[in-house]
Amino acid sequence: MTTSKKTSTPTAVLLLPRNVPALVTYVQSVVTAMTGNPSFPSPAPTLAVVAAALAALHAAESAALTRTKGAVADRNDKQTALVTLLKHLLAYVQSVADADVETAATVIQSAGMAVKKVAVRKPRVFVAEQGTMSGSAKLVAASAGRRASYEWNYSTDGGKTWVIAPASLQANTTVAGLAPGATVEFRYRPVTKTGEGNWSQTAQLIIK
Repeated sequence: MTTSKKTSTPTAVLLLPRNVPALVTYVQSVVTAMTGNPSFPSPAPTLAVVAAALAALHAAESAALTRTKGAVADRNDKQTALVTLLKHLLAYVQSVADADVETAATVIQSAGMAVKKVAVRKPRVFVAEQGTMSGSAKLVAASAGRRASYEWNYSTDGGKTWVIAPASLQANTTVAGLAPGATVEFRYRPVTKTGEGNWSQTAQLIIK
């Protein structure tokens, strides 16, 4: 029996500008992109409603520039109303995109909206870096869990002999007292409630 890998549907996001003129331009581009778009036969709210709210905001912004009493508050209310409509429209676009994961990203972009970028975390590897002081090295390892400790060793003869450095409760430490110009190899192993782990691959550093 084979299992298929679940693929998540791309997520639609609104890249809303903070200032009103840019927001007006952005919303107009969304309305234009969705007008007559076969992927969105029944927008909710309707594009006419969004366009009306957009026109109301544009007029309110012009009034606010005249500094008429109450105009700024009215402009802000109309901006909030338009953004609320956009969020509902975003939900509609997402519902259409969810119907077909293969075309979802294209559908979202065709609405003038953006696809949320998925952060990809790089696996953490064991590294040795120059310390803040001469003759020191900063070691950073992959975490082995919340209640793990870490043992650290270093070698100045290519791994023939190892010197024990102080253990730590975090997946990083600083080793001091090293000779500047020396090539030093480092290794570590995690210690958990189940016992000691294997020694890591070595990380090499020329000490400054």
